[in-house]
Amino acid sequence: MQQAIALNRFGLGAKPNQPAPGDPRTWLQDQLTRFDARPAPIAAVPDYAAVTAETQKIREAQRAARTMSPEAQADARAMNGNLRALMNQHVQARVAAAVASDTPFVERLVHFWANHFAVSTNKADIMVGAGPFEFEAIRPHVLGRFSDMVMAVEYHPVMMSYLDQPVSVGPNSPMGQRFAKRRMGLNENLAREIMELHTLGVRSGYTQADVTEFARALTGHTIVGMGVAADAPGNYGSSYFMAEIHEPGERTVLGKRYPAGQAEQSRAILADLVARPETAKFVATKLARHFVADDPPAPLVARMQQAFLASGGDLPTVYRALIASPEAWASPLSKFKTPWDWTISVWRGAGADPEMMATTQSLLQRLGQPVWQPGSPAGWSDFNASWAGSDELMRRVDAATRMFARNPQPMSPALAQSLLPGTLRPQTSKVIASAPPPQQLALLFVSPEFQRR
Repeated sequence: MQQAIALNRFGLGAKPNQPAPGDPRTWLQDQLTRFDARPAPIAAVPDYAAVTAETQKIREAQRAARTMSPEAQADARAMNGNLRALMNQHVQARVAAAVASDTPFVERLVHFWANHFAVSTNKADIMVGAGPFEFEAIRPHVLGRFSDMVMAVEYHPVMMSYLDQPVSVGPNSPMGQRFAKRRMGLNENLAREIMELHTLGVRSGYTQADVTEFARALTGHTIVGMGVAADAPGNYGSSYFMAEIHEPGERTVLGKRYPAGQAEQSRAILADLVARPETAKFVATKLARHFVADDPPAPLVARMQQAFLASGGDLPTVYRALIASPEAWASPLSKFKTPWDWTISVWRGAGADPEMMATTQSLLQRLGQPVWQPGSPAGWSDFNASWAGSDELMRRVDAATRMFARNPQPMSPALAQSLLPGTLRPQTSKVIASAPPPQQLALLFVSPEFQRR
């Protein structure tokens, strides 16, 4: 059972003929020293600077086309297909890295943090940025300090754009005063989501006044080519501090006073938010919920919270506390796989080829969890009830049946045992073995044992 927990609860599912880890805890611990933040699939796709350069070129062509013929305007609109193609490259790189990974525990952690700091390509400005945001702001910090990840995330142009920071102007800033009649003003989205979703968590003691003060401190942090920084110097899409829109004065957040400053004022506030015990508890609870149970055991959360605080937010220390906790190894498997989890574990278990994996985004659309398209900044739900309904299960059955309908060979019984060591029930094995060959793989991948981790 512990081998199955290591492979499926902590990892992304086993590969065909993969030996079950002899010492599951050591297998997980070792991954913390072997993880490659830039595996080949991710290193091969355009980075944020490249995709923003392409975006700028397309937007300029579209603006110029407004004064041209209808044919030229149609050609310019068609350029949006280039942006969708770029996004699909990043989706496929994410999928390929997850399927090939020999450090699946850390890959799962990347996916967890990407959902914790969620952005969505449903917003046009984010279409080509979501992939580079994950690859550049999250992957390099998944084995570092939480504070470093937070700083990389919150000041990344993609997060700032997603949460409307480029339109936030201090009312008493030089530009706010100069253009007061244009109703430029404060936008609190970034400040609110940092407190509510990224650090402290809801009902953790902060007030609306704290949100507003933090939003004032964040003014000035903007993006070249967007909002009031449309004509700012530098590369289009890059982070930029614009002193002319920073709200002057000192700030008071959660009872602490921060002196007047510019770019560093919000960073000082953010550093203190990250270090608070409320943040440690919020992060520990979310990690425990993701890996163990919808209602995670209080002793497990307390242990991880203490590891966070004692280590100054060192994430590997928190992960080791999770691995070492007996609650994390309890059976039966209580977490239901999300569509992303299920799809990646199917690809790994089936030894999927690139042609099959190329269908991932369309498949996840049908299953209800397309990559980088959550419905809100809260990200995708991590509760079983969101994914275990009868309609959701029938979509998986239909998808698996279609995937393997042309499989002519009987499935080796050893495959099921290697993917689900110690958890495959005799009755499930019997049902699979008695089915026609084209249905056997599909039955394995929609079995109750495979659906849970």
